[in-house]
Amino acid sequence: MKRSTVGFTERYPAQLIVPVVDALAVIVGGLLGYWLRFGTFDLHERFWLAIAIMALLVILLNTLQGAYARWRITRIHTLLAKLMLVWLIVAITAASIIYFAHAAERYSRLWVGYTLVISFVLTGGLRVLAQVLLRRARKRGRARRSVFLVGPGEQLVRVAKGMRAAPAEGYSIAGIERLAGHPEGGFLERMTRRVIESGAREVWICVPLELGGVVRAIFYALRNQTAEVRFIPDFQDMHLLNHRMSEVAGHLAVDLSVTPIDGMARIVKRLEDILLGAVFSIIALPACMVIAIAIKLTSPGPVLFKQYRTGNNGRRFKVYKFRTMAIHEEAAGTVTQACRNDPRITRLGAFLRRTSLDELPQFYNVLQGRMSIVGPRPHALAHNEEFKELVESYMKRHKVKPGITGWAQVNGLRGETDTIVKMERRVECDLWYIDNWSIWLDLRIILLTIFKGFINKNAY
Repeated sequence: MKRSTVGFTERYPAQLIVPVVDALAVIVGGLLGYWLRFGTFDLHERFWLAIAIMALLVILLNTLQGAYARWRITRIHTLLAKLMLVWLIVAITAASIIYFAHAAERYSRLWVGYTLVISFVLTGGLRVLAQVLLRRARKRGRARRSVFLVGPGEQLVRVAKGMRAAPAEGYSIAGIERLAGHPEGGFLERMTRRVIESGAREVWICVPLELGGVVRAIFYALRNQTAEVRFIPDFQDMHLLNHRMSEVAGHLAVDLSVTPIDGMARIVKRLEDILLGAVFSIIALPACMVIAIAIKLTSPGPVLFKQYRTGNNGRRFKVYKFRTMAIHEEAAGTVTQACRNDPRITRLGAFLRRTSLDELPQFYNVLQGRMSIVGPRPHALAHNEEFKELVESYMKRHKVKPGITGWAQVNGLRGETDTIVKMERRVECDLWYIDNWSIWLDLRIILLTIFKGFINKNAY
């Protein structure tokens, strides 16, 4: 391997440097926090012990959640989100230890707060700075990782376009070897020779699923080379959901359709629902009481409308809404969507629908754990039966809890879905949300809902 092909980030990878930086940031944060609290840098030995424990905990938690891996392609907001979660856990742990050990007199809680805030700002700022500098360097052709591509011409073109569209990831093409069907003649020998001559750091085997059998032959041909080998299958005609690699029963698996809201993410999202759901429920309680009285006074019938919907993993649950229609009968197994100037909707009901106030009882569903504040909107059971055969991947939207608001709603896809195109657009937004979920995306959707999502011309 030529020395010139190995850059700084290859000789000193983030997995080695960043943990040291995190530990130093906690030490600096502890020193500055001590100075801010006590006016001196002469720390007592018990404070040094606390700094060491916090530093080790930070490194351990970051390692467990993979914050030190895939530094090259990880987005800045993802880095900061993982970092904030780690620091939050460390803060809760430190506060709990001080409380249960009755050590408040020996350790200043203000010092702990200063230490964590300062160290978070330092580590977060350094991560942002490093990513910005690396991306600028890569866009200028530096700090790049050379790649040799192997596969059919059409697939190589798509992969090459993807590399050019993401110059900040720092990959460049060192050579290509086109493959037509199964390798014949001297293909493998020629490919191996060209990989060596190119000096590529990686070899990407880019083939469609039907040619998966040639991967073994190519991989075996490269067995004596030190270049990293990646298999990039072609899933162009498949709608994937949070696809990733995993290990199942001792076997390597390609997950094609899984939910990202699992493990720690599931706990974080549930805490979000409980905290924000409780706050919004308390704020909305006076309005709910007024609406309930108004419904009783303006039309006969119950205050609440209850209907079974499909929830997480296909389980049915009963959703609650303020009743906005006059009491009427529908044929068994059919649910007629509300339309513009629908005679079934009461005058008060039209106002409630237009302002989304009819959805307020669903905060009870959130506190029950059957819904989330943010997620795909739950459709009537009859609509699920109708559209699951018409819209590809329709039922994948039920891999997470349904929500009061969602990515589709803040993008104007509310109201009647009277055409397949409208439903396809809504499902596309729902699947994008599931595939890109983060706590920050949830907060963004909630803010967008507050500022522009309640009143919509399509809500009737």
